[in-house]
Amino acid sequence: MSTVSTVTLPSLEGRNIEAVVIGASAGGVEALSEILPALRRGAAVATMVVLHLPRERPSLLPQIFADRCAQPVVEAQDKLPAQPGVIHFAPPDYHLLVDRGEEGPLLAMSNDELVNFSRPAIDVLFESAADVYRERLLGIVLTGGNHDGAAGLQAIGRAGGMTVVQSPQQAQVPYMPAQALALGKIDHVLTLSQIADLLRTVGVQGTDQEKERR
Repeated sequence: MSTVSTVTLPSLEGRNIEAVVIGASAGGVEALSEILPALRRGAAVATMVVLHLPRERPSLLPQIFADRCAQPVVEAQDKLPAQPGVIHFAPPDYHLLVDRGEEGPLLAMSNDELVNFSRPAIDVLFESAADVYRERLLGIVLTGGNHDGAAGLQAIGRAGGMTVVQSPQQAQVPYMPAQALALGKIDHVLTLSQIADLLRTVGVQGTDQEKERR
């Protein structure tokens, strides 16, 4: 049985979070619509999102979320920087990874084999981001219908990052968050509203963080 925290809102005090990685599948558009608008314009944190999509269709996610979010929303591009203050969506039929670049983290695309029946796969993003950002990473698993993201969250935890799972009781499709909890220790189990409150504090330091949490 996993040991989890169900506090109203975990604190980022003392953590220098530089990146957020989020994974979702079935029900993910609705869940992301509740939490991504909480990311503040100008917050110096790069956000990367994998949402399972039909591989044969173009993604409309940047257009869908552009008017909903305070931050710019883009489709991730190979060999470009993971830009702070920008939300990067994985394109359909490509794994999204984070690599080390000479001037900072870079995004990378791969058409390697499916992982957990998916491309893009949440685990691929989470594990590569954990290698680069380590304790400066926040990983979040949302609603979905398979176990993708569970192993990736464990990699983030081993690297010293913060791990968050949407409460299965609240998720539109509870299987994915439940599998993440079943695999091992997770730092926090939160509702979408609580995850949004947490994201509002990302990139906020000191007394400003306390104001955001009130």
